[in-house]
Amino acid sequence: MADQGAGRRPKYQRIAADLRDAIQGGEYEPGGRLPGENELMATYGVARMTVRQALGLLQSEGIAEARKGAGVFVRSFRPIRRRGIQRLTEDTWTSGRSIWAADIEDRDLAVDRIEVTEESAPEHVASILGLAPEAAVCVRSRRFVLDGRPVLLSVSYLPAELVAGSPITREDTGPGGTYARLAELGAAPVRFREEIRCRMPSGDEADRLGLTSGTPVVLICRTAFAEGGRAVEVNEMTLDSASYVLEYEFDR
Repeated sequence: MADQGAGRRPKYQRIAADLRDAIQGGEYEPGGRLPGENELMATYGVARMTVRQALGLLQSEGIAEARKGAGVFVRSFRPIRRRGIQRLTEDTWTSGRSIWAADIEDRDLAVDRIEVTEESAPEHVASILGLAPEAAVCVRSRRFVLDGRPVLLSVSYLPAELVAGSPITREDTGPGGTYARLAELGAAPVRFREEIRCRMPSGDEADRLGLTSGTPVVLICRTAFAEGGRAVEVNEMTLDSASYVLEYEFDR
């Protein structure tokens, strides 16, 4: 059935829709170059600005990406399937594996721009961790890069008194990461809570994640609780929304 509203849509949206259908139909494969501006102008009889709006729309949707001096290409980056429950099982971090192991399979993950500091807790973090206002917390800031592409910014807050002198206060926390070290401190996480929302990125976030214009971010705030209900970590994550599929699988 024909799209009866197609004639009322702006021309750039119709061009973007045609290109999107061609991509989904396999006419343009991942990594393949889309028609150039001159070709699209001639095909549709439109101005260059209209063509640029169409290509920009595909880029904002995460379908295409521009390469300086080369054109616009179908995005070939394989999304990360973030398995929200499996990744946090005790078997993962007690075996010495990173909780990322459930997400990345055999892909190349790097963590860069690591900073570990001791600071006064932000008000909302102090409240979650049950600390006095401006109590000291260990702050672990990291950027995760997958297959050479930044995909996530992460900032963890842990009570400074709890983790003092442990590897958690160093850049390399060792096998199993922070949760394995918390277990050694007698504060193993036994329950997690994640809150998820979306918004447009700040300028700094867009720059650090290399986001194209119009790409939103997913915010995940995870709290880890030890026995007795004590909150031992708040982890605030900022994800490139075009790089992720969030998957939650659980029994009834």
